[in-house]
Amino acid sequence: MTRQIIRLTGEDRLDFLQGLVTNDVRHAPCWAAMLTPQGKYLADFLIIPQDGALLLDVDAGLADDLMRRLSMYRLRSKVALEPVAMTVARGTGAAPDGAIADPRHPALGWRLYGGGDGGTGGDDGTDWDAIRVAHCIPETLVELIPNETFILEAGFERLHGVDFRKGCYVGQEVTARMKHKTDLRKGLTTVAVEGAAPVGTPILREGREVGTLFTQSGGRAIAHVRFDRLGAGMVAGDARIRPE
Repeated sequence: MTRQIIRLTGEDRLDFLQGLVTNDVRHAPCWAAMLTPQGKYLADFLIIPQDGALLLDVDAGLADDLMRRLSMYRLRSKVALEPVAMTVARGTGAAPDGAIADPRHPALGWRLYGGGDGGTGGDDGTDWDAIRVAHCIPETLVELIPNETFILEAGFERLHGVDFRKGCYVGQEVTARMKHKTDLRKGLTTVAVEGAAPVGTPILREGREVGTLFTQSGGRAIAHVRFDRLGAGMVAGDARIRPE
């Protein structure tokens, strides 16, 4: 796990972030995403209040782009953005002093933020992939793909990553339309898998593409599928797939 912490300070920090991200920043700690105007995922992060600032805990691979986009929206807002060196520790055992509960799901345990010279902190040896598969929790740059993923298809509502009462944010109109005007035809689900296939392998049934296979653990996997195409006889490469 390599994370980057971005610190937001300044008197406008709450209002600034509130108008950009999917969740209600006033309820932080929380999980949220930044979207394109077309409602597609760009980055997800945890928002942590600390010492009069807001910390954004984001995958290091998306941190530079997130900084650039936040800076673009800053305009005359009284807010400052800076990447900071801070360790991120996590675990599922007894939480140390100062740790926060992961706001996505109780099974994800706790996170602890501290000083340090990088984004890699302590880890208690938890099998995180097993937990994610068991609860269908997407991972940045695995199931969550910039400029492709729609957050409702990725389970953001179930995992407390979007608030439909908070007001406007970038991509809000498309997200609200998906929530209120359509039934989701596609999305993440867990499937049974016999064998293994690389992340990103297409799932086929009778020659038709059903979806894509992602994280696998213990004979189960997270997959993004067309729900109306699920059924017997699915394969992903050499692996056999069954609906659960």
